[in-house]
Amino acid sequence: MKQLKFVLLALLLSTSVFAADPYKYTVDLTRVADDKVFVELETPKIKEKEIVFYMPKIIPGTYAIADYGRMVSDLKAYDKKGKLMEVERLDDNSWKISNAKKLRKITYMVEDTYDTDKPGPDIFQPAGTNIEEGKNFIINTSGFFGYFEGMKKEEFELNFIRSKEFYGATGLKAESNPPLIGKLSPEANHQDLAVDQFKVEDYDRLVDSPLMYSKADTAIIKVANTDVLIASYSPNKRITAAQIAESIREVLSAQNEFLGGKLPVDKYAFLFYFTDQPVTSYGALEHSYSSVYYMPEQTIEQMQQQLRDFAAHEFFHIVTPLNIHSEEIGSFDFNNPKMSRHLWLYEGMTEYFAGSVQVKYGLVTPEQYLQMLQEKIIISQQFKDELPFTELSLGALDEHADQYYNVYQKGALIGAALDILLRELSDGAYGVQNMMADLSKKYGPSKSFKDEELFDEIVDLTYPEIRNFLTTYVSGTTPLPYKEIFAKVGVDVIDNGTTKQHSFAINQNNITLVQHKGEQRLAIGNEAANDALANALGLKKGDIILAMNGDKFPAYGPELNAFLGAQVQKIPGLETFTMTVWREVDGEGKEVKLSAKNQQVEVQIPLGLQFTENPSEEQLKLRDYWLKPAR
Repeated sequence: MKQLKFVLLALLLSTSVFAADPYKYTVDLTRVADDKVFVELETPKIKEKEIVFYMPKIIPGTYAIADYGRMVSDLKAYDKKGKLMEVERLDDNSWKISNAKKLRKITYMVEDTYDTDKPGPDIFQPAGTNIEEGKNFIINTSGFFGYFEGMKKEEFELNFIRSKEFYGATGLKAESNPPLIGKLSPEANHQDLAVDQFKVEDYDRLVDSPLMYSKADTAIIKVANTDVLIASYSPNKRITAAQIAESIREVLSAQNEFLGGKLPVDKYAFLFYFTDQPVTSYGALEHSYSSVYYMPEQTIEQMQQQLRDFAAHEFFHIVTPLNIHSEEIGSFDFNNPKMSRHLWLYEGMTEYFAGSVQVKYGLVTPEQYLQMLQEKIIISQQFKDELPFTELSLGALDEHADQYYNVYQKGALIGAALDILLRELSDGAYGVQNMMADLSKKYGPSKSFKDEELFDEIVDLTYPEIRNFLTTYVSGTTPLPYKEIFAKVGVDVIDNGTTKQHSFAINQNNITLVQHKGEQRLAIGNEAANDALANALGLKKGDIILAMNGDKFPAYGPELNAFLGAQVQKIPGLETFTMTVWREVDGEGKEVKLSAKNQQVEVQIPLGLQFTENPSEEQLKLRDYWLKPAR
């Protein structure tokens, strides 16, 4: 790799060259080379003879090792005279600096994680970084900025040099009119550039504060006391921030009602990055004042319900961990992390609320909500049901990493079961919604609970019977008794039953892989296994699928899952289902267009949920408390 020469950034003011307290970071987003940007740090005063500079190994909310320091290269340290100092790289994430009392400045290069070929763990894209010169920068601060050993509680000042046509979307509030003097290199065209400055109280808040820079595509929704910013980067402009805002507006309004009409933050930011490249995974990551989304680029019609589900989940994280968190999270160790045993509370309860708010305020029907819970039960059965959830949480990084996805399945079902039990004990007056509100009042952003005392705190707030539930089904090995729980609200659990659902007209029993024009393609391999919709379309053995409902059907590979996910969102709204296939007719291949009235088909399921045919008054009463807003 060729070595690059950079003009060192000038000092902001001669009187504040060596500020004793804050970290002062500057990143020039207008000078990118080899997918890297240059970072400069004016250091706080160091009192030790030697010091270790860290980049995070892991950050809260991801439950996976990242080793962000791998992306840092050419780290140099300087004294007050501008002379190089001795630096020893200890491992991927740490550098030891000798004679540290003389340290005044550190510089280094940062590479992005989205398209890196560096060895090491894959970083979940919403927790990663992106450097696309002139197009987009995803700045998860954990990938750009480090801290000194024992010095996480100092103030951090961030300065971003940007093109004036770029906008920095974030949950942070920018400082007013930061000076350009001292932040721009001498050869820069000052007419085209601007500087954004942000200040945060400590490193925990810094890592909790992602940013996205690109040409502005934003919308703002006022939700109670909160300004909600939606920022979108869509490379082919297939979706806009305004469309997203309209799609999630109802969900946010419902969440405001759900949380009592006042939200615990004044500003919140949704940062959406849409990719037109093939994807094998996508998702979102929560922060206390914002959330980051990495998704395949599609139209709003294709992803509307998924956007609502994602937004509902991530936005609820303003409750936990912002207002409810253990000491392990409240004072997070970024390089030697200790896990909390309460993922059922942080992620499971949040996922439960994301569905519950939609049914309570009419965004999905009660029947659709049962389908959501049914899917979670079915998926959860693929995991170790006897594994105590507290043990799963403690081992989420290593021993039980393969069980982590169950947090969003059984974790949400724990929330549902606890809610039903609390409603029953209180004659409808108190549920998990109230429990979380009471925990928020007791703790809040600046006070952590002790991990081992949470059950005691919950029992003190609720009922003695809740201790047995928590010790049996959360920290114990006993599977949740779904039939017993759901019977309380007039819902039957059916083993090996059937359900009706919308169909793709293709399924694992009727398809095969074939070569077509140099690509692997899905084709009908077993016509006898066609479902009702496939038969109505007239699909025949050997048909190679080229298009579905007006969208080009991808070759077999990473894009396929994203395509089918988009069809899941699209199909329920269609009156007519269409397909284009390549078919051999009289020995000659040609494209054939097929269509049929869209319909649901009967499918076998290992377990199903349905409302009891003749529920009792008591069951109906408790069901109303569970599925309807508090009166």
